[in-house]
Amino acid sequence: MTATSPTRAPEGVRKDFPADLSASIAVFLIAMPLSLGIALATGAPLQAGLVAAAVGGIVAGRLGGAPLQVSGPAAGLTVVTAELIQRYGWRTTCAITVLAGVCQLGLAALRTARSALMVSPAIVHGMLAGIGVTIALAQLHIVLGGTPQSSAVANVLGLPAQLADLHPVALGVSALTLVVLLGWPRLPGRAGRALRKLPAPLAAVAAATAFAALAGLSLPRVDLPSWRSHALPEMPEGPVLGLIAAVLTITLVGSVESLLSAVATDKLIASERGTDNRPPRADLNRELRGQGAANIVSGALGGLPITGVAVRSVANVKSGAASRKSSMMHGFWVLLAAFLLVPLLDLIPLATLAALVMAVGVQMVSITHLRSVTRHREALVYGTTIVAVVLGGVLEGVAVGIAVAVALALHRLARTRITLERTADGVHRVRARGQLTFLAVPRLSRVLNQIPHDAHAVVELDGSFMDHAAYETIQEWQQSHLAHGGTLEVTGRSGQAARINGADPAAADRTGSPHGADGADGAERAGGGHGAERGHDTRHGEGGHQADRSRRGQHRGTHQCCRPWTPWQNHCDHRATSTRTATSTAATTAAAAAATDGENGSGDGGSPDVSPAPRRRGAGQLASGISAFQRDTAPHVRDELARLAREGQQPSQLFITCADSRLVTSMITASGPGDLFTVRNVGNLVPLPGAESTDDSVAAAIEYAVDVLKVDSITVCGHSGCGAMQALLSSAPGVAMTPLRRWLRHGLPSLERMGSRHHAWARISGRLPADAVEQLCLTNVVQQLEHLRAHESVARRLAEGTLELHGMYFHVGEAQAYLLSEGEDFFDCRVFDTVGQHA
Repeated sequence: MTATSPTRAPEGVRKDFPADLSASIAVFLIAMPLSLGIALATGAPLQAGLVAAAVGGIVAGRLGGAPLQVSGPAAGLTVVTAELIQRYGWRTTCAITVLAGVCQLGLAALRTARSALMVSPAIVHGMLAGIGVTIALAQLHIVLGGTPQSSAVANVLGLPAQLADLHPVALGVSALTLVVLLGWPRLPGRAGRALRKLPAPLAAVAAATAFAALAGLSLPRVDLPSWRSHALPEMPEGPVLGLIAAVLTITLVGSVESLLSAVATDKLIASERGTDNRPPRADLNRELRGQGAANIVSGALGGLPITGVAVRSVANVKSGAASRKSSMMHGFWVLLAAFLLVPLLDLIPLATLAALVMAVGVQMVSITHLRSVTRHREALVYGTTIVAVVLGGVLEGVAVGIAVAVALALHRLARTRITLERTADGVHRVRARGQLTFLAVPRLSRVLNQIPHDAHAVVELDGSFMDHAAYETIQEWQQSHLAHGGTLEVTGRSGQAARINGADPAAADRTGSPHGADGADGAERAGGGHGAERGHDTRHGEGGHQADRSRRGQHRGTHQCCRPWTPWQNHCDHRATSTRTATSTAATTAAAAAATDGENGSGDGGSPDVSPAPRRRGAGQLASGISAFQRDTAPHVRDELARLAREGQQPSQLFITCADSRLVTSMITASGPGDLFTVRNVGNLVPLPGAESTDDSVAAAIEYAVDVLKVDSITVCGHSGCGAMQALLSSAPGVAMTPLRRWLRHGLPSLERMGSRHHAWARISGRLPADAVEQLCLTNVVQQLEHLRAHESVARRLAEGTLELHGMYFHVGEAQAYLLSEGEDFFDCRVFDTVGQHA
């Protein structure tokens, strides 16, 4: 759950009005030339760009979920709209825009906004870059004094002829526009700082228009016809499948661009503002709903398709806008200008608008995005999408990009590198890097069969999945290798012994296998579903297990890898412990008692050859764990811990959770040293300030984290099967107070909240709570967040907008984390949403 700013008082609204007014004027001055330029690039009536800008500002600004995002006609839809106008005509394109708006409303009702962001960034950036290339090629012809062709390929083929037939006047005006556009932000000195307050696009258009007018140049100019002849939509005509594809294309491109722009605007606000005038974060489903309504109105009034525009949104934020009123006022200024400034707008040369839009198209091919996709090894997807969009169109390009992304993912999944090397001491080491599927079985079998029967082999499985075919191949080869007198180790990524079942454990021991038949957890991860069979053999007694533990420890460092979590000793051996027979338990107890007597001097004669008694279980486990850390993990984290020791801790989050041993915070949050400032107690409780029997340790930790460490967020994490919540539910009055019962009194408000009709229930997305315990566990998280707000330091930071509160629930049995969403659902419930693998 993210803490949002409190409702703004009327005084605050009046105080924000000057900032919103100045920001709206700045955005208006950018929107006017860009709207006309985009209308020109699509081949639509020029008024259509002004209609879309006004409707985007007023309708999307009022109904959208991103308060500071500015909507209007955008370059991202230019190519799509131009194709539709050429194929179906302008009036049918307006009807398609209306239908696309209806589709966006449907998607918003289904709450699918977040799903639109699942498309690979490489595809989205490639799509936008391809659109930018197409726009730039088309507008280049107008800059040179000609007319653009119907496709990007035709524009490239027609470029030599256009260069041979230059129009110097148009080229000169375009060059002046580009020079002012690019040089305006770099004006030096105090005068330059004052001039830079005027947006560069407006300055470029104004300079070129003034030059053309004063010089008396003869070249095509803007010609806004009378509003009385403005074209409105008509019933769509054409092939049904083609119209459906057109509607889906406008919906897809417009929705994705709007949502990405909203997310980018949120990030910009968070990076630039730390005061209490920070607006709430974007509600993406509401934003999609606002975009749909704006497209319906724009299409019905004969305007271009609308989407969130990143350039105008950035200008709005940087100009100091404080609320959605800035976007709405900018739309009102566009509306006024469309009626009152027509004579002035008619003076603008078309070459100037073309140069402006061409520059926007070139900027859509972002070097930053190219570096990002290259760093993530997705340059192929990015490049293919660009080429496909330029050659085939937006919808076709996105489809090709998705196909290439899927093929690349499958290639990475199926790609396995299997090598064999012979070490100086005669050991044959097989390394399998990647996922072992049936596709890798021929190579795997060929490599394994190259190992001599009587040799010692080490098979290292460095992957997270093994299908049945690969499992059987390794199992059959293992049985054959051991039967012929060979020895074998199978290890996972961390060098821990892994078990491939099927060989006789006794036979394995007889052949000298360093691990016998008992396996560690490496096989569970490497072997997929087969890992469940690991360690089921119970024929070893206590001594066998102790010896096997020591053997595992000796070989664990073979292939060291520092990972967020590796199975600990109890996890590896709990099955064996639980299946000991009564006889072996009695024998172990007797041996321990005899050893104790020997230590006390009461043995039979105090024989010097009596073996020393083993350390007790707890101390032995602790020493073993410390030894494993020093050997396997410390070398990997020593540099990072040394840096933290020098610089001090700077955690980003205070994490309050239960003391339950099944909750490993570093594991479920994939965090490491210096990331979390953690407070653990029974029941993840946050006592109210001044409450009876208040425990100041929790309040002290909160104060230290918020005021000293300056954490950005606080998370309260509950979990399933919480013993504290069970104790609260089963508590009876009149029972004597103990330290535990006194502490649990801080959980009584949660119990009261669950039974109250005046508070919203809490549930997990997609289902009701399994029982009363789970209901109380969920409710307790919500209640403790309310307790957090009562702490003075937390309340102050929330008011400043510099702190966020999150609720989290971890279902132990499912190994699934849930985050508390904002607001309430249709049934007035607080909902914990699933956190997936790609969140």
